[in-house]
Amino acid sequence: MAMKRLLEGDIEELSKAIRNSRNSNECRRVQCVYLGVLFPSMTAQEIGEITLYSKSQVWAIHGKYKKEGLEGLIDSRGGRYRENMTIDEESKFLEPFVEKSKTGTLVVAGEIKKSYEAKIGKDVAESTIYRLLDRHGFRKIVPYKRHMKANKDEQDAFKKTSSQL
Repeated sequence: MAMKRLLEGDIEELSKAIRNSRNSNECRRVQCVYLGVLFPSMTAQEIGEITLYSKSQVWAIHGKYKKEGLEGLIDSRGGRYRENMTIDEESKFLEPFVEKSKTGTLVVAGEIKKSYEAKIGKDVAESTIYRLLDRHGFRKIVPYKRHMKANKDEQDAFKKTSSQL
């Protein structure tokens, strides 16, 4: 039989962390540790049944608590997990393209993509660029294939009556 390692911690601190948890997953992780500290005779299987985690997840949570303390149980990630640049860096990156568009020049996503890949040093999907542009308020403007006031009948009549060169 494997030797059970005792989990040590402050019950008051853990109960306060449970009350102040921001989401249910964070609360369940702290509860795993709380139960392990409060009831040292409980197995990881029993704690997992109460907190809806598997035995290996309970062991991982306990290990993370032993290594990092209470801060290791709090997941501070939010939003963009795999971001290449922060929002501020993105806006600074887009400044030359904004200036270019203000002068009336057409800004093409392919050009932005090449510049973006050169800046971060790896290839990205085109959808990454479109999401970046959407985040910063760019609109997709496509030129019309023909003029709005064009009249097809008048153009055909002009072709028939104009002199051939």
